[in-house]
Amino acid sequence: MKKMNRRKFLGLSSAAVSSFMIVPRHVLGGKGYKAPSDTLNIAAIGIGGQGAWDLEQLALAGENIVALCDVDQEYAAETFSRYPKAKRYRDFRVMLEKEKGIDAVVVATPDHTHAIISMHVLKMGKHLYCEKPLTHTIFEARKIAEAAREAKVATQMGNQGMAYEGNRLINEWIWDGAIGQVHEVHVWSDRPTRLGTQELWWPQALDRPLDKPGIPSTLDWDLWLGPAPHRPYHPAYVPFLWRGWWDFGEGGLGDMGIHNLAPAFSALKLGAPTSVHASSTPVFKETFPLASVVHYEFPARGEMPPVTLHWYDGGILPERPKELENGRELPKEDGMLFVGDKGKMLVSGWGGEHPRLIPESNMQEYARPPKTLPRSIGHHQEWIEACKNGTPTRSNFDFAGPLTEAVLLGLVSVRLGGKKINWDSENLSVPDDPAANDLLHYRYRKGWTL
Repeated sequence: MKKMNRRKFLGLSSAAVSSFMIVPRHVLGGKGYKAPSDTLNIAAIGIGGQGAWDLEQLALAGENIVALCDVDQEYAAETFSRYPKAKRYRDFRVMLEKEKGIDAVVVATPDHTHAIISMHVLKMGKHLYCEKPLTHTIFEARKIAEAAREAKVATQMGNQGMAYEGNRLINEWIWDGAIGQVHEVHVWSDRPTRLGTQELWWPQALDRPLDKPGIPSTLDWDLWLGPAPHRPYHPAYVPFLWRGWWDFGEGGLGDMGIHNLAPAFSALKLGAPTSVHASSTPVFKETFPLASVVHYEFPARGEMPPVTLHWYDGGILPERPKELENGRELPKEDGMLFVGDKGKMLVSGWGGEHPRLIPESNMQEYARPPKTLPRSIGHHQEWIEACKNGTPTRSNFDFAGPLTEAVLLGLVSVRLGGKKINWDSENLSVPDDPAANDLLHYRYRKGWTL
């Protein structure tokens, strides 16, 4: 009898398996027993930083960590040691070729390699969890979202705030008309600065270092660069400081904007903006400015009116709303302010954590609507269940792709000195603006393709 793998077995119709006697799992393995067929075999790529935390959540859920990959063996050493049974790799392509039993993959590498790796995973038909932002370029975001739909696999982007209770409350209150029709939104983060200090999370507003220290023996620098233009190794980029460099990261907007803009995109059903323009501190050739403000214009959506959305980073805050009581301040680290024609909603924390109507008297008088949205079982658990049962995730690539496109479009304006961009989303272009079009993607280094 030919061997049948798990994927083929699960693909059988219910009629074909109806003759089998189903024995409850607890009879076979006792209370809490998890059958091997109910356990995902998960591989992870980029495990020294955020990937380590992602793995922890998946392992705590009882899933099987079978393979780990990182180009920096020293940075990843602690994570490697936590999963001694997992096979170890430097090159994700080698891992994916050799490990035939992988069901799902976590991608938590620096931003500039997200799309290259994700496309490889999707073409193999594996379920995919990719850290935010989904991609490094707008072109990549469109292609990855399309590939995910074609692959029909479970996807989730790593903006954990989409699982917050506050995120759902924002949706329900706005749809309930708590502040009327929303026509303006202000969203901010103090990144790249650390709250209350002059210290930066990562370097920005500087030029490329000129010295050329030796490459650590534990790091494969060529693999770390991946599709990005070649440059000499320097500790100014790795293991974490890459986020402020144009070639590798997306600065404060790409880091925290993905989190903080998501509730607005969800509640207001935003898609592609029609235009975007920006202002900032001086823009450097190699790195992001220290602070920027980006303005998006979105068209009407059904019965929802056009919306102007303003993004602020680097410690810049919007004007203090007059409805905010004396003694209360705007959150300085991360926040949102929804402006409706009947009131305002202030959100403290990242990802939509703590929404409140202002002034407080409005909050106290508000008769909250029923909780109509399904509550989250947990951000990573959503993805696990999607892999096993096909249930939807709240930040699947159909949502994450357009959100990432909009975020990255704002950065195109920043890079062009604040220039207004009139966006043709359908054709993925900026009509009559070659400079802007050139920043929608870039030519990969030889040997790398999407």
